[in-house]
Amino acid sequence: MKRFLALCLVSFALIIGIYSCSAPNNTITIGSKDFTEQDILGELLAQHIEANTKLKVNRRLHLGGTFICHEAIKSGQIDAYVEYTGTAFTTILKQKAITDPKKVYQQLKQAYSKQFQLEVMPPLGFQNTFAMIIRGDEARAKNVQTISQAAKYTPQWQAGFGYEFSEREDGLPGLSKTYNLKFTKPPKIIDLGLLYQALQQKQVDIVAGNSTDGAIPRLDLVVLTDDKQYFPPYEATPIVRQAALKQHPELGNAIAQLGGLIDESQMRRLNYQVEGEKRDVKQVVREFLQAKKLSK
Repeated sequence: MKRFLALCLVSFALIIGIYSCSAPNNTITIGSKDFTEQDILGELLAQHIEANTKLKVNRRLHLGGTFICHEAIKSGQIDAYVEYTGTAFTTILKQKAITDPKKVYQQLKQAYSKQFQLEVMPPLGFQNTFAMIIRGDEARAKNVQTISQAAKYTPQWQAGFGYEFSEREDGLPGLSKTYNLKFTKPPKIIDLGLLYQALQQKQVDIVAGNSTDGAIPRLDLVVLTDDKQYFPPYEATPIVRQAALKQHPELGNAIAQLGGLIDESQMRRLNYQVEGEKRDVKQVVREFLQAKKLSK
């Protein structure tokens, strides 16, 4: 109940506080969740819209989690943001996870249009799925490559997870049941920004990260194969208000041009440039669009 009330208060504050006045009719507001990849994707939408339309773009990046962004776009406080299909399917629509990406996308597209008057645009080309991750030296010493292989070691391992993963329908509860994971000690709840540091420093032995995290290759970490295909597809997909598309048809055309543009390795590299190399998000996105010949 406390978590619910806190969420309501934050959502309400966001809804009444994002604007001090109404945005001009030729302005589109792009939002994002509150982590690096989302900042990059929000900036990607913004720069591409600016380069290919006469619309002005108001950036509201790093807003918060899934529920905050969903409430913001429903209420019209933002016009578009990038969501992950599996997250929307299980967290917003409260559906049981399924593994077929096409079915998830089609059901999501229909439900979002009917329930929220939101358009689910073509996916950007990569998935950012939950990833069970261990240290590279541990993986090599124990010859562990899959979550099933890791299951026999989990009673001796200390796990570290973010709060959302520990609570979500498509997170730890279902994963533990699917793979019969048993942890002698309760998993440590760790801020997402500190997960890999805790893993590297051997404070924990297994974490739930994201498959496109730039730190994975840099820190010699290993993503365990989801051999039982527990996790649903998490295709990165722009969500846009249908009212905004109706008012500005050029907006839909511009965003559709980004479909299939980014693969997983490219997204991981973009994340690393911002997080690992401490480069400016706007510059990283600008160079990426230039390389794709989508920006001057």
